[in-house]
Amino acid sequence: MLRKNRLFTPGPTPLLPSAQAAMAAFTAHHRTADFRNLFQRVLADMKEFVGTRNEVLVMACSGTGAMEAAVSNLTSPGEKVLVLSAGKFGERWTGLTKAFNCKVEVLSAPYGETFSLNDIRAKLTPEVGAVFVQATESSTGARHDAQGIAKLVRDRGDDTLLVVDAITGLGTTHLDVDGWGIDFLIGGSQKALMIPPGLGYCAVSDRAWQRMEATKSPRFYFDLRKERKSAAKGETASTPATSLFAALGAALEFIRGMGNGDLAKGREALVDNAELCAEMTRAGVEALGLKLFTSSPGAALTAICSPPGVDSGKIIKEFRESFDAVVANGQGEMKGQLFRIAHIGYYDYLDTIGILGALEHVVARVTGKAVQYGTAVRAAQQVYAREVAGKRQLVNA
Repeated sequence: MLRKNRLFTPGPTPLLPSAQAAMAAFTAHHRTADFRNLFQRVLADMKEFVGTRNEVLVMACSGTGAMEAAVSNLTSPGEKVLVLSAGKFGERWTGLTKAFNCKVEVLSAPYGETFSLNDIRAKLTPEVGAVFVQATESSTGARHDAQGIAKLVRDRGDDTLLVVDAITGLGTTHLDVDGWGIDFLIGGSQKALMIPPGLGYCAVSDRAWQRMEATKSPRFYFDLRKERKSAAKGETASTPATSLFAALGAALEFIRGMGNGDLAKGREALVDNAELCAEMTRAGVEALGLKLFTSSPGAALTAICSPPGVDSGKIIKEFRESFDAVVANGQGEMKGQLFRIAHIGYYDYLDTIGILGALEHVVARVTGKAVQYGTAVRAAQQVYAREVAGKRQLVNA
């Protein structure tokens, strides 16, 4: 049987073919007019993709680099910050803020769960200079209430900044960055933008820029003030990942095409696609008798509890050996207990049907129990049919 390697992981995600071609063909030096034109166009388009009037910076780093930039630029040693942690990447905020000698208050929720807004409100004392949270916790698949959290922070005024890691949230969640008052939003190239890892980006509010002038944490490569000054001239402060910028430009054009020439509508279509694929996947998983890990699932990925007595590593191995498909294991304390199927970026209906068909065989093999083939696929088809029928009714109304 022909085997095609396919990624169903929450990053890196499948690559967009036109972005691969653009990346392979681009050879311009980064201090030339050709690159400046590309760079300025990409920065302008990134504002539309994020959905903000704030400045957006794109740097050669992973998403974690942009997370570190948030901490180093927006905090001072000894300053009190609040970290909302409910998974591996919430724990990363804790590690980063401690590394920069902040006084860290952590509000924790168990893996797979989210936060009580009342608990957050109780922690938002006047001394808290910044709040750090994920839009989607990609280690568990849980989506947090970014809008509700933002309202709590903004109700406290302008003295507290809200920093949101939307690395898996952008392109899978409808976010109103400016309307909600998010001060620092972070993304990564290897997620919904469908290109390789290597670019981290951030949207920065006026409040955040003002805070940077007073903070005392050390910074050099991630000094966003330098990056902003260079970007105003169509350049980067350090050597950029030129081929990745070419890929990013192509990816943004693809998303614009999804919106029939409107990049903002293309972003909405990308999110709607992820939402549909996620709903199809959840329906298929539950029809097989498997349990979803989180009660507040996002559209970036579906986290699925391993069947009783089965290490999820066996499921990961079976997907790879039988179908050359790569799904993700659990992270941190959930390794071996769950597996994750992503819906970020370059995934569609056929990918979703295919992975659910494969899942039926994988479950039969790792459990040794009979599976009624077509169960998961049928449930997903019903979700898709309802969605399509609903759209046709709206068109004909």
